[in-house]
Amino acid sequence: MTEMPIAMPGSPPRPRLPDQPPALRVAAQVISWVFHPLFVTSYVIAFLIFVHPYVFEGYDHRTRVQRLLTVVLTDTLFPAFSVFLIWKLQFIRSMHLRTARERIIPYMITMIFYWWTWHVYGNIDVPPVSVHFLLGTFLAVCAAWFCNIYFKISMHAIAMGGMVLFIYLLANLDSYPSGLYLSVAVLVAGTVCTARLICSDHTRFEVWSGLFVGMLAMWVGWQF
Repeated sequence: MTEMPIAMPGSPPRPRLPDQPPALRVAAQVISWVFHPLFVTSYVIAFLIFVHPYVFEGYDHRTRVQRLLTVVLTDTLFPAFSVFLIWKLQFIRSMHLRTARERIIPYMITMIFYWWTWHVYGNIDVPPVSVHFLLGTFLAVCAAWFCNIYFKISMHAIAMGGMVLFIYLLANLDSYPSGLYLSVAVLVAGTVCTARLICSDHTRFEVWSGLFVGMLAMWVGWQF
């Protein structure tokens, strides 16, 4: 018989997925870290600033770097350091946040930082699409916190869902042929979500619901 893994406090028993080759599990872990949810916002803003030919057109290099650093600091470094501090203070057992209970405080901290980034971008000289994106990311964290009350949800999938829908909406906004960008976004999203299943950190329901929540939050953010 297949053994059931011991559930951590605050999470229901989770069926063990079939064993995967060690190399595949290592690759899945690396992908999960490279595309950690705290990094995805910075990746998308960097894409808008330095890759997309039109969004930040007319901005000098120094201004572009400053706009990117604002997001990197408040949406990546500060939340990560905050989680490290609450882990060292033993408010949570692990920085991996494996249970729904451990995610409550980190979600609240991240919500504050993401709200601040959106607020700052809304009051400085930046293209409106970047403000829509940051509002969507803030709403996604809020939705994740709400869902976390009832069940564990994949933040990686939420980030991927928001990213894919944003790239899709952006592609339909201008006349620039952005099919390549959308294709890359879909490929990355599929790879990351598959990696989360290989790592056995989430069920299929948690991944699919994460994709839906991320897309919904980004769609709402795009409306404002």
